[in-house]
Amino acid sequence: MVTATNVDATAVNTLRWLAAGDRTIVVPVYQRQYRWDIGNCEQLLTDIRAVADLDDRHMHFIGSVLSAVSDEELVLIDGQQRITTLMLLVAALQHAVGDADPALSAQLRDVLLREGEPGAGPRTTLRPHRAWADVFRAVVLGDDADPAVRASRFADNYAFFRSQVSPDEAPHIWRGLQKLEHVAISLGSGANAQQIFESLNSTGEPLRDHELIHNYVLMGLSHAEQVRIEEEYWLPIEQATGESIAAFWQQYLVMRTGRESEDAGGRGVYDVFRHEFPRLEPGSLDAHAAEWREYAEIHRTLREPGREPDDRISRRLAGVGVFGSVAFPLVMRVYRRFRAGDLTREALLALLQQVESLLLRRTIVGIGTDRIVARLCRAEQEGAGALTRALARIMPSDERVSVALKYSDLPHPDYVLTRLFDVDVDVDVDAGAGWDVDHIVPLTPGEGWSGDGVRPWIEYSEDEQNSHRALARTLGNLVLIEEEHGMQVFDASFPVKRDGYRRSAVPATAEVAARDRWGTREISARSAALTAQFVRVWPRPDVSGIDDDGLTPVLDAVRRRGWPRGWEREWDYVEYRGEHWEVKDVRYLFHRVFARLWADERDAVVAYSARRGGPVYPERAWTGQWDALDADHHLYLGWDSSYMLSAVQGVLTEAGIAEEVFVKYSYIGAVMSTGVRR
Repeated sequence: MVTATNVDATAVNTLRWLAAGDRTIVVPVYQRQYRWDIGNCEQLLTDIRAVADLDDRHMHFIGSVLSAVSDEELVLIDGQQRITTLMLLVAALQHAVGDADPALSAQLRDVLLREGEPGAGPRTTLRPHRAWADVFRAVVLGDDADPAVRASRFADNYAFFRSQVSPDEAPHIWRGLQKLEHVAISLGSGANAQQIFESLNSTGEPLRDHELIHNYVLMGLSHAEQVRIEEEYWLPIEQATGESIAAFWQQYLVMRTGRESEDAGGRGVYDVFRHEFPRLEPGSLDAHAAEWREYAEIHRTLREPGREPDDRISRRLAGVGVFGSVAFPLVMRVYRRFRAGDLTREALLALLQQVESLLLRRTIVGIGTDRIVARLCRAEQEGAGALTRALARIMPSDERVSVALKYSDLPHPDYVLTRLFDVDVDVDVDAGAGWDVDHIVPLTPGEGWSGDGVRPWIEYSEDEQNSHRALARTLGNLVLIEEEHGMQVFDASFPVKRDGYRRSAVPATAEVAARDRWGTREISARSAALTAQFVRVWPRPDVSGIDDDGLTPVLDAVRRRGWPRGWEREWDYVEYRGEHWEVKDVRYLFHRVFARLWADERDAVVAYSARRGGPVYPERAWTGQWDALDADHHLYLGWDSSYMLSAVQGVLTEAGIAEEVFVKYSYIGAVMSTGVRR
């Protein structure tokens, strides 16, 4: 028989376990906040009522509770949500019973409280995270004088139990509570608490990536070290990131690794974090944590550009933020380099302008901005020239932008027009005023609207009306105007609008007032003129290269488990170091890349295969699909698409040419990319 020396698991009665001894059950520093809501409490109460109705042979199992002994305390590693909620129910029962049943009240009190130090009053059996310990104690003791106590999740759930359980029902609920059981798992000094915690945390509300990271960083440290790391680093990270903490960690890791986080719907970010920081020893933890804290502060500045004291930089950061946080991993790194003095102000401004141009141009022509920043982070590590080339490669050309601006709706018109006409939204308008974007041809013209003051809209032919509507949201039909003037001309006929435009301080708006009439011809002509200005404000680097982001770097190709439907037509073609390969699926790519590298970069293939234990073998060692690389070496073609793509990415990286290989997704491949866990 094999005995586990570091883990002891015992089935116990939950209430007796809570009331036993004189120990305090402590929620450690690294645990997440108490999050159970009324729905969770309602389900727990339903279960307790149900088991109370059954005979004594029936018990109710609430799962496992993971703990470790530390001094005179029992540290609760897993089970906080359930144990805290049970304590709130017990407190509600005790207060409901009051003096009506002294014996039951005493039993309930034994579960809830321990004797404290002389003069200090009783202490609660459970002590939550120190940030909320006083609030929890006040709820358990029935003291809700403090508004912070009344506003807590503890008070909400306690109040729910009080409202649901009458004094008459209290003995019945107490009977159900006494029939609860759990597996108490106690860890010895040699047990891997984090590993066991992760394996157990599959029931109840799953921890989010940033909560798992928090636990991983602090678990295993002494209590004093946990408190110090929490105060010096983790709390500042939480304060800087707020509700964006999950996005921060995902974007930080994309920046650090130059790879998109896989399995975004699961624990991909946490798994990447563990891979990047496999050992967080006390000597290195402070250095890493200081970096995390610094990047968290930078992340806050990117979300709130007004924190940047330099007006020009602040304005550029705001421009990048118009498109969300998609470019944050790249900007975080270059902004940190600027703050450290490794990047000049002008270089930072130039780079931010390029990023703005990239995001805006792609948005205008209808190309997505997802999964592009990792490759830019990789390029940035190689230097400014490599980054510029990488940006240019995926940035639509002037010609494509010109066509889109002429016929497509202008995205983010407020942002585009204020930048295009060099209007500072914080300076150029008097306090209390603002800017409007006015559609010269209204989006829904009234019957009397007219573009020339003679012929009303109702007399326009159906084709004329449709062509005007089609161009109503395009660049040529939009003007930037002060709010006070904009309200006067809204939906008015063009002759009336001319008078309002003439009074505008924006030259490009006042110029429209010089027109005698307004229609599709004028819209097209103005679009062409403004487009010439647009491509100067948001330029594309003058670097030759492919202007088609249908080409995805092979390192960013999506891995898929098994052989999903449609995989045989996933790609239209592959670009291999400038060569056009008619490769439709990962199996063919796998074969062709290994065969090509066997001829061109054999040492890289040998090194990769030796380190990974395949896929090149000296003989055909088992039944399956094989291909001969030469008389003495064979390539195994088995397993699934995820393995094969990983092998392609790995061997190309080993050969140092991964950045020169691209895939062009087919229509079916693009469809497969949606709804597939990555």
